[in-house]
Amino acid sequence: MKKIINFIKGTIIGIAMLVPGVSGGTMAIILGLYDEMIHAVSSFFKDIKKNTTFLFVVGIGGITGIFLFGRIIEYSLELFRMPMIYLFLGLIVGGIPILYKKATNGSKTKNDWLYLVIGFLIILVMSLYKGTLVDLASSTGILKFLFLILSGIIIAIALILPGISTSFMLLVLGLYDITLKAINNLEVNFLIPIILGVGIGVIATTKVLENFLNKKPRPTYLMILGFVIGSIMEVFPGVPVGFDILVSIVTFVIGIAIIRFLSKVMVDN
Repeated sequence: MKKIINFIKGTIIGIAMLVPGVSGGTMAIILGLYDEMIHAVSSFFKDIKKNTTFLFVVGIGGITGIFLFGRIIEYSLELFRMPMIYLFLGLIVGGIPILYKKATNGSKTKNDWLYLVIGFLIILVMSLYKGTLVDLASSTGILKFLFLILSGIIIAIALILPGISTSFMLLVLGLYDITLKAINNLEVNFLIPIILGVGIGVIATTKVLENFLNKKPRPTYLMILGFVIGSIMEVFPGVPVGFDILVSIVTFVIGIAIIRFLSKVMVDN
């Protein structure tokens, strides 16, 4: 039963990774899976069998979510762009109270909230360079291969670090649309170097992040909260017009309700 629950949680995390502005890491926190995931990677060799089983189940769930819902999200964005983006915004906003609760635990200092501001500013700076590297991703040969590995390493940081959306990072790199199409069309030559880079990045960054969360949890979560708030400004598409106003309000509320439901139901399991 535990494996089935972890598979479902992994699937939800995989879906979250496809949504611009919604962090897979934040979703893992909401689902109560994040600390276990980080520990399983950073302490992998201490209990290889247990950690392999856990990561395999969650990983297969994540892959399932990505491949099952990638095309659905792509089509939905094409047909109902504004309501879909407001759904994404609802998912982001709905997770803020959970992160805030974690960010305000522990001993307080006068300078703690500077970390929130720093996280917010990092996202704003990153957004300034969105889409500048598309030509590299569309090139051919070894240059493209190396760029995609490097992109995978950068994406892994977003994957491991809650608050930075994997899809948002793809947007910053100019790779979101290209990667979504590559997933839906199973373009192996594009996906393999990305996956290799993600693997390298996860191994390299997990232990560092675990140490920060253990030794400096309050500043770390406040910076993560800053990432999330910054991503809201980046994802915000403007005010809808016509009938889209009503539909977008509804989808926004649905997004918040989904996150609140998941945080209450899935964490207990």
